[in-house]
Amino acid sequence: MLLRIFSFLFFFITSFELFALDNRIIVASTTSTYDTGLLSYLNNYFEDFFDIKIQVLSLGTGQAIRVAQDGNVEVLLVHHTTSEIKFMNDGYGLIRHELMYNDYVLVGPNEDQLDCKSVEIKFKEIKQKKLPFISRGDDSGTHKKELELWNSINFSPLSSSWYQEVGQGMGITLLMANEKLSYTLSDRGTWITFNKKENLSIICENLPPLFNQYGLIIVDPLVNSNLDIENANIYVNWLISDKGKELINNFRKKGQQLFYFNHH
Repeated sequence: MLLRIFSFLFFFITSFELFALDNRIIVASTTSTYDTGLLSYLNNYFEDFFDIKIQVLSLGTGQAIRVAQDGNVEVLLVHHTTSEIKFMNDGYGLIRHELMYNDYVLVGPNEDQLDCKSVEIKFKEIKQKKLPFISRGDDSGTHKKELELWNSINFSPLSSSWYQEVGQGMGITLLMANEKLSYTLSDRGTWITFNKKENLSIICENLPPLFNQYGLIIVDPLVNSNLDIENANIYVNWLISDKGKELINNFRKKGQQLFYFNHH
């Protein structure tokens, strides 16, 4: 009798777990939406209204895209438009939305008090004066943007002694830049929420080259037939709805708005 009860309970629990897994989707997201708390904030609201659990993989944009190409996630939330469009053109994405934006900031030692009227001019100055620069070096959206900015002055810093790639996320990169009195590129959201930056200030901001668009993509089920596209659609349609707009625009850290909804 006890064996029958145990067998029934095992079957019930196993079945429940499988059912729960059926109501779960995986989102591969850039570290900035995770580290700032935005994604947890959005997902908590979503899970309160829908019987769908959201599992988040917090990765740099390049790594997140590779995970999606392998068919291991239903949804991508990343921030490098060129890579996103290539992902779509290569047949990995079902649909792409522009969801929101913020911007990048070039930060550096407090002693740099000169006005930054041009990102290109400031990058040329860093190059010419061989000022220390810490790069994420992790194929993230921020790293890709940084390389584009170097490319805009027709220069590759990779072999320069004053340039260091750390292969880490934004938090560790900012920590190293603070310790070594170096320049680095950061998304504004992480910069605002990061605390250990007493030696750093924003050097360049609010300039067109620093615009930072976030894209939202549903992975094509042809990549993996086991993907839960129905629930992925529910999630994505909720994010681009008026409720998603309200939540994204109202999200604050230290009294400052971090992201701006711009789906169209």
